[in-house]
Amino acid sequence: MFDRFASHLVRVPEIGLTLDVSRMNFSGDYLNAMAGPMGRAFAAMSSLEGGAIANPDEQRMVGHYWLRSPELAPSPALTEEIGRINLAIKEFADRVHQGSIRTPGNERFSQVVAIGIGGSALGPMLLADALGQPKLDRMKIYFVDNTDPDGIARLLEDIGSALSTTMCLVTSKSGGTPETRNGMLLMEQAYRRCGLEFARHAVAITMPGSQLDRVALEQNWLARFPMLDWVGGRTSLFSAVGLLPAELQGLDTAALLRGAALMDVATRQIDVSKNPAAMLALMWYHATGGQGKKDMVVLPYKDRLLLFSRYLQQLVMESLGKELDLEGRVVEQGLTVYGNKGSTDQHAYVQQLRDGIHNFFTVFIRVLDDGGSSLHVEPDITAGDYLHGFWMGTRQALSEKGRESITISIPTVDALQMGSLIALFERAVGFYASLININAYHQPGVEAGKKAAAEVLTLQRRILGILTPEPRTASQLAQALNFVDAEAVYLVLEHLAANGRAMMVASDDPRETTFSSST
Repeated sequence: MFDRFASHLVRVPEIGLTLDVSRMNFSGDYLNAMAGPMGRAFAAMSSLEGGAIANPDEQRMVGHYWLRSPELAPSPALTEEIGRINLAIKEFADRVHQGSIRTPGNERFSQVVAIGIGGSALGPMLLADALGQPKLDRMKIYFVDNTDPDGIARLLEDIGSALSTTMCLVTSKSGGTPETRNGMLLMEQAYRRCGLEFARHAVAITMPGSQLDRVALEQNWLARFPMLDWVGGRTSLFSAVGLLPAELQGLDTAALLRGAALMDVATRQIDVSKNPAAMLALMWYHATGGQGKKDMVVLPYKDRLLLFSRYLQQLVMESLGKELDLEGRVVEQGLTVYGNKGSTDQHAYVQQLRDGIHNFFTVFIRVLDDGGSSLHVEPDITAGDYLHGFWMGTRQALSEKGRESITISIPTVDALQMGSLIALFERAVGFYASLININAYHQPGVEAGKKAAAEVLTLQRRILGILTPEPRTASQLAQALNFVDAEAVYLVLEHLAANGRAMMVASDDPRETTFSSST
């Protein structure tokens, strides 16, 4: 076993990261057999980084790799644009920290609320939690990442009277994303109730010329930062989307970008045995049969990486969950991701992983530096030793039952390591997409969900338009609307009634439940 470990260990010395695939049960000739498909994956990645149109749906390039190495962008204008944006982010954050950008009450801004959803929230949230140090951070950061009024109310309760010194970052590429718009409107209402002007606290991160950009310009917001057409939401962490909140919090964004750039160099190597992203993609292909037949369980053994699996869910599942391949054939591809953290999962779902249905493989994230207290909780044993022991024990227990695992080891959790980890998985996703012949850079399913949600809201407006004091069933109301789906009408009315916007007389049989106007 040790010989297999040593033979297949992939090292990135410049970062201190290693990838151990020795507990994946691939055969001795597997890597050679996959040389052809992997060669095509390398060619596709080279074309992508060279500026080829990678998203035919929108006729745009995909250039998140240029964000950490602007000199590699396919034109001097793009290189200059990236540098200009990064400099503007740094200068703005410096001015906020130094107090030259102040509140209308001439106070320093003390905290930030970042409003966004999906890629505009998950990455910044991961960085804030993984790298934040409450006593050292320059500003405290909060996130509004859902259109949940109760969640926003709880956040506002936590902020309390400090709202007057709170800055709001509103991040939306189009400016019309409903969840982000709703969060902005509720925050704007909160400022107004306190006699404050939202615009004097607001910063926009959006596409130039978007609806949000026009509002920010017209209302003279504090600042506007551009989102780039060729950067997708789930790979936007190294753009203004992630860099601005990180700079305001006081994180080391230079190290973050350097870590990603170093990983990019390592993952451009065509020698698979030295390329951690290529090896990771090949292990995913081996484990799932190239058809998503098994789930990927991500278990970081460090509290700071709790949100890593949530971040990877979007990066991996939105990129790889596709109905059609590049030739338009129905393939229904994907790779399901879930996880939490070790050793918490010793007491949660590891029991099933070891003894239950064998429909997964595991990716462990191992952090060598324990951090925190070095107190010996037993003779010669620290709490960190226990954590490391639980990782080794879980890995061995799974291996004994033929359950496969991959281990990524990093020296510590800092900005450089976070940049490298994120870049590693970004590249692995790109390689794997090539291996299974799908487009990783569009998301028609997300757009379909948004369209369906808009149709529900249109239905709700129609229902409210015909509600009267006369009680009627959902079926009767659906018939009055000439709408065939009475269940949808019932569900909308049930929600309206729960919020005092309709009257409901419930019955054990939903078909007999009646609804009327609330006035």
